[in-house]
Amino acid sequence: MKSDKKPVDISKRRKRMENLSLAGLILLCVGLVVPFANIGSETLQTVFKYVYAAGALIYTFARMVNVNAPGDSMRLKRLRRMEMWAGITFLVGAFFWFYNSARFPNVGFSLVVMRDTIMFTLAGAIIQVIASWMIAARMNKEAKEASGADKDKKR
Repeated sequence: MKSDKKPVDISKRRKRMENLSLAGLILLCVGLVVPFANIGSETLQTVFKYVYAAGALIYTFARMVNVNAPGDSMRLKRLRRMEMWAGITFLVGAFFWFYNSARFPNVGFSLVVMRDTIMFTLAGAIIQVIASWMIAARMNKEAKEASGADKDKKR
């Protein structure tokens, strides 16, 4: 039985998911940085911990969506999966922000509460940067190999 739906163009899906993950990263950044602007405000800490968590969820969702073309190499697929692990580290950071806020209620906003969140955010950022570089390099390498194979066929 054939489906009436057209297959989603993989490049369009990639662009949408990249934009969605970028929005998640912006929310992560804003959620992490703004409370430091006014350290004495517990209201800012409460609001922006939810902003951070929403950014982590959006980013992780965008990285969980399959954007691999059928012809992509297994290495490229694994590198894209690695980006999802960055999102999971952001989610763990959000968990620790909520957990430490409940564990240290009288401390207010301090590095005692934010220590684990900052650590997991940095770990996720490192994973994301490395994965992005490796994906770009691998895609360029595969494009060169494909163009070289096309030239050999024309001869």
